[in-house]
Amino acid sequence: MLFNSYEFIFVFLPITLILFFLIGAKGHHKIAMTWLVSASLFFYGWWNPAYLGLIMASMLFNYALGVGLCSGTRAQKKAILISGIIVNLSVIGYFKYANFFVDNLNSALESSIHLELIILPLAISFFTFQQITYLVDAYKGETKEYDFLQYCLFVTFFPQLIAGPIVHHKEMMPQFSKESIYLLKYNNLAAGGTIFLLGLFKKVVIADSFALYATPVFELAEAGESLTFFVAWGGALSYTFQLYFDFSGYSDMAIGLARMFGIKLPLNFNSPYKAVNIIDFWRRWHMTLSRFLRDYVYIPLGGNKKGKSRRYINLMITMLLGGLWHGAGWTFVAWGALHGFYLMINHGWRAFRKKLGMDLSNRTALGDMLSIVITFLAVVVSWVFFRAESFSAGMNIIMAMSDISSATGINSSNVAKLHILLIFVAIFIVWFMPNTQTLVFKSNEKLLKSRYQWMSFINNKLQWTPSISWGVIIGMMFTLTLIILERKSEFLYFQF
Repeated sequence: MLFNSYEFIFVFLPITLILFFLIGAKGHHKIAMTWLVSASLFFYGWWNPAYLGLIMASMLFNYALGVGLCSGTRAQKKAILISGIIVNLSVIGYFKYANFFVDNLNSALESSIHLELIILPLAISFFTFQQITYLVDAYKGETKEYDFLQYCLFVTFFPQLIAGPIVHHKEMMPQFSKESIYLLKYNNLAAGGTIFLLGLFKKVVIADSFALYATPVFELAEAGESLTFFVAWGGALSYTFQLYFDFSGYSDMAIGLARMFGIKLPLNFNSPYKAVNIIDFWRRWHMTLSRFLRDYVYIPLGGNKKGKSRRYINLMITMLLGGLWHGAGWTFVAWGALHGFYLMINHGWRAFRKKLGMDLSNRTALGDMLSIVITFLAVVVSWVFFRAESFSAGMNIIMAMSDISSATGINSSNVAKLHILLIFVAIFIVWFMPNTQTLVFKSNEKLLKSRYQWMSFINNKLQWTPSISWGVIIGMMFTLTLIILERKSEFLYFQF
């Protein structure tokens, strides 16, 4: 079931909310939790009921390991942890990479090994990684879970089940222990509903509109067609903004839905195109995945504790694995390698400046502006491979983007003019507008607001409040969204 569907908005969500709070208000907290788990499993099974068995088996297995990690010797705990991680990664490996491995093996050895196409179960990467974090936390003694119902809710809570954020047990489950969670609070409903509808607008109206321009360009590139400079850049920029508003929209919707239940999920998306460098970008884009890769890949590899050369190798390995996590294809490997290379340059440049005695905290508005543009362009190039169906298609677009001689003129049709206008509107939103969290939560404004004040033309007057004027604005956005909702499409991160 999609967040951007009539059945979710008008049937599933209201029924789930109403029954949760009706049951919870009577003090039947366990029953309310059982209802929420059941609703979440129904939400997951709507896509393909056959994979309900997989997620249930995964939960039973990891819960049992978690209980085992709460007692025993350190050696026994370590053996349980290693076994659990191996099994979890093996499951992902089979469903996500078996076809990729066999195809490449056949290509390299000119063999004809046949393996039926394996359909990737929805959200397997997210709910598996989330359970790996639980096992590691249990091993470290940072969390314990003796209640299977609570564990099921931790894994299946539908706002973050499909595409994150990847949460730690200690970040979410203590909230369900509070009695206040089971009582309807209108401020949570208003704030959460607003965030959800803003995210829905981003996905349906903005992201899906960019898809209309991006998809044909990448299809032409895959077919080997010759592209002009402006067409290639138009396609690359369109996908850059499509993915931004698609994932930003999902992240807003997840946080908004959870907030309607009184649950605060960790921030997962914080204006990444305002980043002044690639290090900053990965602190803002898919923040919980970045945290996972740092804590469970980069640091265990040695991080920056084993010398500069080893640090750069660790960065590259981490990003290559991050690329493969997103998909089984050489385009994702290329994307990960690019970001690994970018991070190596970024860290190398910072080290060089420090060696010269330069103060890295001494920054100017002009310097920030230039840094943001350079970072953005580097990210655009990497997204080409992220989106391309094949490496050759990606190179086709990159070569066209580099061929200034083919810039013979911009198409003057109304469609092209609308495309250009849409790109400039997107640039204005991502660089000069406050993000959703800043807009809605005054209490978080100081933490979440971009520190680069020169980028914002928006003063403190643009602040959401549960008022009639904001109700009219959100209502108009929701109406427009419903009109366009007929062309509903999956979120891009559903593929990973």
